Amino acid sequence: MNYLSAENIAKSFGDRWLFRNISFGISKGDKVALIGTNGTGKTTFLNILTGKIPADEGEVSIRKDIRVGYLDQSPAFDESLPVLEVIFSSNNPVAQVVKRYEHAIENDLHDELAEVMEDMDKLNAWDFEYRTKEVLGRLGIHHTDNAYGTLSGGQRKRVALAKVLLEDPDLLILDEPTNHLDLDTVEWLEEYLNTSNTTLLVVTHDRYFLDTVCNQMLELDHGSAYTYKGNYSYFLEKKAEREELEAATIDKARNLMRKELDWIRRQPKARGTKAKYRVDAFEDLKEKASQKKFDVQMELNVRTSRLGSKIIELENISKGFGERQLIKNFEYTFRRGDRIGVVGKNGMGKSTLLNMITGELQPDKGKISTGETVQFGYYKQTDLVFNENQRVIDIVKDVAEVVQLGTGETVTVGVLLQAFLFSPSKQYDFISKLSGGERRRLQLLLILIKQPNFLILDEPTNDLDIDSLNVLEEFLLNFPGCLMIVSHDRYFLDRLVQHIFVFEGDGKISDFPGNYTELRDYQDEQEAEKKLAATNAPKPAAPVVVAPKEPVAAAPSATAKRKLSYKEQKEMEQLEADIAKMEVTKTQLVENLNKGGSHEDLAKWSKQIEEINDSQAEKEMRWLELSENA
Repeated sequence: MNYLSAENIAKSFGDRWLFRNISFGISKGDKVALIGTNGTGKTTFLNILTGKIPADEGEVSIRKDIRVGYLDQSPAFDESLPVLEVIFSSNNPVAQVVKRYEHAIENDLHDELAEVMEDMDKLNAWDFEYRTKEVLGRLGIHHTDNAYGTLSGGQRKRVALAKVLLEDPDLLILDEPTNHLDLDTVEWLEEYLNTSNTTLLVVTHDRYFLDTVCNQMLELDHGSAYTYKGNYSYFLEKKAEREELEAATIDKARNLMRKELDWIRRQPKARGTKAKYRVDAFEDLKEKASQKKFDVQMELNVRTSRLGSKIIELENISKGFGERQLIKNFEYTFRRGDRIGVVGKNGMGKSTLLNMITGELQPDKGKISTGETVQFGYYKQTDLVFNENQRVIDIVKDVAEVVQLGTGETVTVGVLLQAFLFSPSKQYDFISKLSGGERRRLQLLLILIKQPNFLILDEPTNDLDIDSLNVLEEFLLNFPGCLMIVSHDRYFLDRLVQHIFVFEGDGKISDFPGNYTELRDYQDEQEAEKKLAATNAPKPAAPVVVAPKEPVAAAPSATAKRKLSYKEQKEMEQLEADIAKMEVTKTQLVENLNKGGSHEDLAKWSKQIEEINDSQAEKEMRWLELSENA
C-alpha cells in the first residue's frame, strides 16, 4: 500500500536549484533514511513532503486515510502550556479520548463516562497511560507540570519526540531525532522503531541507527536523488560503485569533448555549414563533461605544539550544585596520547567535568594541576557567535592566513576549508547563508587551526552530515595530542577512543578500557551474570546447613595468582598492541636517523624517539603490573 508519492519535486532559492525532478514513494512498512551533505536540502525536502512549504515544481500526494507525524528540527508549541498539555495537544484520537475519560472521572460524569469507555474499548486506549509513562520516562521527561517555555532546547526536542511517538501515526517523519539524546535513549528509540509497525522517513547522521533501523536509503546529491534498497552498509558499497562509474563517464566525456572541440574549431565559422546534429550533440557533451567530480580525499593533519611530561592531574575532585552531587572523589592522571570517550545520561555532569578540566569551573573539593605546555581546544555544544555579514574565508583568516600541517607542509586556509568541505565558491558566502551543520563545521575548523595539543569535543557530531563526520574522524585519527570526546554517536566513539569515562550516577565515574561497543558488551555480560545469580540463588526459606570444613593445608597468600577482570584483560591486550606499534615506529625512526637527513629532520626524529621511549616505558610498567597480578 502506497502511503506517499512525490512526482518531479523541485525547489530553488534565487537562481540556484536546490534539487530538481525528484520522484519517489513510500509504501507501508518502509523505513527510509534521507541522507546527504549539509546544504543539499534535506530539511527543505521534508517540509515540502509535509506541506509546510510549497514545491516550485511537482506534486506530493498522501493517502487520505493515513495519519502523518512530523518531528522537525526546531519544534514550537505554546510556551505557557505544561509539558503534559503539549503532549496531549494533538489530533490523535487516542489522546483525545483519554483526556475525555480523565475529565469524566474527575467530574463524576456517569452518563458521559459510559460513552467514553466504549470509545476507549474501540481504540484500545486502555494501555495509553502506560505507554505515555514509558515513553516520557525513557526520554528523560519527568516533570510534566513544568511550563514548556522553561525547558532547554534539548528538553524541548525530547518533548516533541514523545508527542509524535505517542500519536502513533501511520507515517512517521523524523528530522534528526537522535540529537540531544543520550546513548541509552538512542538504543531504546532504535528498539522502539524496530518493534513497531510504523512506516518511517528519517534524517539522521547516526550510522549505527541507519544500519539497524532503516531498510532503504534516499540520497540527495548535487540536486539529484538516488535510491538504494538496503541498510547503510549496503548504501556505502553501492554509492562507491556509482561514483566510480560517474567519474569514468565524466572522464570519457571530457576526452571526447576535446576531440569535438577541435572539430568545431576547424569547421567554417558559418554555423549553417556544420552538421547541426553534431553541434547539438556537442552541447550535450559539454554539459556532461562540465560535471564536477566531487573528491574530498585529503590527508588532514594540523601540526600541534609539543606536550610536556606533565599534562593534567585530577586529584580527588568533587563538584555539585545544591544538594545534587555530580562528581565525587574522581582522580585521573592524563598521559600522552590519551583518547578518552565520556558517556552517561544527560544531566549527570559530563560537561561539568570538561569545564573543570579547562578551568572554566572550579571543583568544590580536590585539586586540578595542568602542565605548562597544555594548550586546550574546546568545542562546546553552544553555538559560536559569528558576524552574519562576514564571509567564511575572512573569519578563518582572522585566526590565521596559513596553517602548518603535521608533515611540515604549509597550506593556505582556503585549502584547509576545502578539506572541511567548503568549496571555493562556498568560502566566499556570507555567514548568514550557512546551514546549521556548516556553521558547526566552521566552528570546529576555527578551533583546530589554533593548533591545540589537548582537544576536548562536547557533542561534536550534532548537526554534522556523514561526509563531514568522515572528514572529522580522519583528522582526529591523526591527531597526536590528547583527546576527550563527549558524544552519543556510537560509531564515532568506536573509531576514535581507547577507553571511556562512564558516568554512573551519584557522582561515581568509572574508567573502562575499550571503546563503546566493548563497554556495552561488558555491561551486558554483567547484567546476564546478575540475572543468573538471582535465578540460582537459594530460596530464603530453605535452611542452609554448613558442614564442618576439613583442615586446609594453607590459605592462599595475598600474592597468589588470580584471574584478571574483564577490564584488566582488555587493558593488557591494548597495552601489548600499543607497545608493539611503538616498537615498529621507533625502528623506522632509527632507520631514518641512520640514513641521514637535514638538521631539522634529525632533531625531529630524535625528539620523537625520546617521546616514544618515555611513553613505552610507562606502558611496559603497567603491563608488568598486570602480568604479575594475573
